[in-house]
Amino acid sequence: MRMPTGPANESAFPKGVGQPAIRALATIGITDWKQTAGKSGKELLELHGFGPKSIRVLNEHLTAAGLDPIID
Repeated sequence: MRMPTGPANESAFPKGVGQPAIRALATIGITDWKQTAGKSGKELLELHGFGPKSIRVLNEHLTAAGLDPIID
């Protein structure tokens, strides 16, 4: 199976987090959805390509995994 190229592997993020958001997170060194635990939503929303839908999807997965959600 061929893996995606680039700084972030899309399989490291849940379905619903789009490529622009994944690329935006990669610019600050986040390459896996679990690394967003406890991050500032305000800071993430300042990234070009990252929006409220991504926060919602990530928080659903973080909460289900027992990790800290993205904070306001």
